[in-house]
Amino acid sequence: MSSAQQRLSQVSSHFGLTGQKGAAALTQKHPDDIVVTCALRTALTKGGKGGFKDTAAADLLAGVFKAVIQKSGIDPKAVEDVAVGSVLPPGGGATEFRAAALVAGFPETTAVKSLNRQCSSGLQAVVDVANAIKSGMIEVGIGAGVESMSSQYGPGAVTEFSELLENHPESANCKVPMGVLSEDMAKDRGISRASQDAFAADSYQKALKAQKAGLFNEEIAPLEVKWTDPKSGEEKTITVKADDGIREGITAESLGKIRPAFAKDGSIHAGNASQISDGAAAVLLMKRSTAERLGQKVIGKYVAASVVGVKPLLMGIGPWAAIPIALEKAGITKDDVDIFEINEAFASQCVWCVNELGLPAEKVNPKGGAIAFGHPLGCTGSRQVSTLLTELHRTNKKIGVTSMCVGTGMGMAAVWVAE
Repeated sequence: MSSAQQRLSQVSSHFGLTGQKGAAALTQKHPDDIVVTCALRTALTKGGKGGFKDTAAADLLAGVFKAVIQKSGIDPKAVEDVAVGSVLPPGGGATEFRAAALVAGFPETTAVKSLNRQCSSGLQAVVDVANAIKSGMIEVGIGAGVESMSSQYGPGAVTEFSELLENHPESANCKVPMGVLSEDMAKDRGISRASQDAFAADSYQKALKAQKAGLFNEEIAPLEVKWTDPKSGEEKTITVKADDGIREGITAESLGKIRPAFAKDGSIHAGNASQISDGAAAVLLMKRSTAERLGQKVIGKYVAASVVGVKPLLMGIGPWAAIPIALEKAGITKDDVDIFEINEAFASQCVWCVNELGLPAEKVNPKGGAIAFGHPLGCTGSRQVSTLLTELHRTNKKIGVTSMCVGTGMGMAAVWVAE
């Protein structure tokens, strides 16, 4: 059986009528559960224009670390390791992220690492810490993500390939720009512009409604930063406490007037793709027994994760490949899941994944997604955890999934339970 056939078999079996008792088992509590006791993010702001345009990534990280310490009440000395996902910084950000942890109040005994799995870097960081706790390597850790696309996004972020890599067809596909390959995928898979614009408009409208109702407030840690007014050149101190990419008045009709970005007859444009943004997020994890010993309030539980590879030119199908495997590992089906947070890298790929998996629209990104408020690359995977757990609590629901497609052709997903 080919790998493609195996995946199709997995999709059909995982989304069948089996495992109906899985949800009940998943919500049981055990001393060795890997739990979340705090999950916070900064606001997400527009790259080059928004509230964090003049703030370094490490400063955003230090700010969210301080907020986690304050809100959770954790003794910084108890945190043994911190993993930070980030895509764009030179050297992976390892040096400044260690410095940010020290600034935030963690002692020199707290270790720090950076990692890069492209758009899933923030989720990979959280999963790495969860696995380290599960294995007994550490007792308490933080998985985080950060990106300043204002300062580090652009041509300099593109890797030059050697002749060896350029001469291998599949290898060379790894550096095809995501907008171009997403445009090709939309044409190949028959994803209409109308469906993309409708999905994008819905994302904006849901995010606007949620923001006006204050539904993001609990997950956002306000940060005070320096900001230079582009018109006057005056430097000001501002407090950033709300996503500034969310816009009013966005409809499928208004999006339909925007010119395609990657092909004259294309369907992808700035209004139905994720925004370039700045932001940071952090998730505090430990075993349930440790949380009880330290007096930490449990807000959720990490259950399982998956990571898969797909063809580089089909990068966008990553969630379709990853979600069924994560559900299988958790022993549940799609029907057991209350909320799916699937990153909106492009409306085209998100629409295709949702349709192919047969997910109810009302369960997908109920407060909007990256099209409406941004996708700071390394931050998103950890940001989704705070968004998901907060919304599960608010709606008195239990089980959620976070997922995203990943540059160069991968997908990642994780299953969570709110408490």
